[in-house]
Amino acid sequence: AKSLIPLCRPDDNISCADIIASMNDKIAPLTTALKVSLDSFQEEQERTALDQAYEAQKQLAIDLTKLEQQMVPQGYKIPVPAEYNNLPQLEGGRATVEMIIQKPNNAPFDVNGVNIKEAKMIMVIDGYNSPVTGGNFVDLVNKGFYNGMAIQRSDGFVVQTGDPDGPAEGYTGASSSSSSSSSLGVGPNGERLIPLEITIKGDTEPLYETTIEDEGRGGEATVLPFSSYGAMGWARDEYDPNSGSSQFFWLLFDSDLTPAGKNVLDGRYPCFGYVVEGADFLSDIKEGDIITSAKVTKGLDLLKLPK
Repeated sequence: AKSLIPLCRPDDNISCADIIASMNDKIAPLTTALKVSLDSFQEEQERTALDQAYEAQKQLAIDLTKLEQQMVPQGYKIPVPAEYNNLPQLEGGRATVEMIIQKPNNAPFDVNGVNIKEAKMIMVIDGYNSPVTGGNFVDLVNKGFYNGMAIQRSDGFVVQTGDPDGPAEGYTGASSSSSSSSSLGVGPNGERLIPLEITIKGDTEPLYETTIEDEGRGGEATVLPFSSYGAMGWARDEYDPNSGSSQFFWLLFDSDLTPAGKNVLDGRYPCFGYVVEGADFLSDIKEGDIITSAKVTKGLDLLKLPK
């Protein structure tokens, strides 16, 4: 672990040595909890130990994310083609979004048998590998676009929203040619369109406006795979890679149905972020539930808006 420290950038608030020390402190509780769950002969004791293991794993993952961010060179930005300069972009980092969802008539959410008044999810949006898709989402959240919007799909595979009332199937608040991509224009009802954006491992910049299969690179791994419960993807028309506007989905990941790197999503739809807290709520978020609040809590300064 000490060999990683020279790779970290300086930071006045946190150091890689501190992060690594924190991770080391969490490994012992995780190991203990896993051992207890394996050795337990009682279901309740095993369940408690597994809950403790999941919590320790979550905290380790948070530290690992911090460590990864400290290893990104200061000021690093992934190059974006000039034709997308008229689209919002998330430059050189990650943003955090908090979203609160409620059921009609204030009915509770059932999460593992526990009733909870409202669903609160924390999402991390990756501007390093999805600068255009991530920027579009952060911009719409900051504009309040999703506030008051209903969940429009919940079928056991994904939970989806982002289709506004009216004939348009996406965001139309910036539908003039001066605020849309020069190569994509606008949708049939004035929707702001964004290109399909996929970053493949080993590449220095994303692929745009094409799937990895169309590029003859099917089977290669993406940097942001659909590999976890709550992975966030940008929705689009199945036969038009550049028809995305404001609709997005959370994947209800199942390793048997959507194995990472071997599913119908990786390389065909952009993954631009992940739910890092509150993903369990997705199991009981249904069509008609309402997004009462969506706000950017960190990283808004990284949002670059068209001039």
